[in-house]
Amino acid sequence: MKVQGKGTIADFLGDFIVYRNLIPIDSRLRESGGLKGQLPRPGERIPRKSERAYAEFMSALLSRARALDRPQAELERLLYIGDTRLNDGRAFTNLCRAGEWRGVAFICEDSEAPAELAIERESSRVICSANRWSFLLDFDAVLADLNFVLDENTAVVVDLDKTAIGARGRNDSVIDLIRLDAAREMAQSLTGDGFDSRGFEEAYHLLNRPRFHALTSDNQDYLAFICLMLAGNFMDLQSLLSEFEEGRLQNFASFLSRLEEHKEALSAQLREIHESVRHAHALGDPTPFKSFRRMEYLKTVERMAGIAENQSVRHILENRIVITSEVLHLAEQCRERGALLFGLSDKPDEASLPAEEMQAQGWLPVHLVETQIVGS
Repeated sequence: MKVQGKGTIADFLGDFIVYRNLIPIDSRLRESGGLKGQLPRPGERIPRKSERAYAEFMSALLSRARALDRPQAELERLLYIGDTRLNDGRAFTNLCRAGEWRGVAFICEDSEAPAELAIERESSRVICSANRWSFLLDFDAVLADLNFVLDENTAVVVDLDKTAIGARGRNDSVIDLIRLDAAREMAQSLTGDGFDSRGFEEAYHLLNRPRFHALTSDNQDYLAFICLMLAGNFMDLQSLLSEFEEGRLQNFASFLSRLEEHKEALSAQLREIHESVRHAHALGDPTPFKSFRRMEYLKTVERMAGIAENQSVRHILENRIVITSEVLHLAEQCRERGALLFGLSDKPDEASLPAEEMQAQGWLPVHLVETQIVGS
């Protein structure tokens, strides 16, 4: 493992990227007459990456992106690079079905177990599950064995978080740390000198477990907001756990209702946050805690920009978000052979793009922030 220079996500994906709101970064795609009617409208529920509606939109978007530079080419195949067998595997399958494409997926999480690349075949789809990102260095040979061609009729979809950057099993812990840091800093700034950092982390790690997904919906906005209100002494952790187990707090909506009943007990700042989150949640916004996500954006840029010179690879992987060199290597091979490259992320736009006033000050979208490239 070594540092192999520095670069940006845009170096290999350009602006062919969508985040959770499904609004393409590339302005040509946003303005496309064939897609305008399909773009999510304000207040409309946005499908998540593993849902069929997401795949239907993305298949149309990929076809339109291909038409921009290769109008005579028609997509026939899909290569998908991701990091989770369940979520990315389902997204891959749905995309193949929506586009009626033959497909190959590479799903990876680095581990210390003996190196293994398992190949599962199902109809016209193949999923390759690996425990080394280094398998991508020779993945063209695997594709050749599968008679899978990389050319202008092939779309290559690259998951961003924990794949293109912050590779799962290697560098992903920094992404998780950033979310905790953002949530903790928000809570500290809003609750003042009496903030209990250790208690906040205890609540955050506990409520982040699958056991409490009924309450948090596995949504980081909900989790950060609940922990903020605990830090603000709306309720102590033990009381929340008791009420959850007894069924009195069944989901996030019931937590918001409880807050609404007792909001006069909150500080003015916490009351303002509560009102904004409650309003966004009522509109079906999956990212209601905007200020938390803006803080996550700042923390992400902080962990990418300002290259860490003369640091060990281990230190860099434990403290910085870096580009996965093996993903970059395969992306460059695909581009050389004429394939379409496109990046997608289920991460909120607010955590990935600067607000307008920040952009005017020179802040960059995450995909344009230069960071180090690390890998085999």
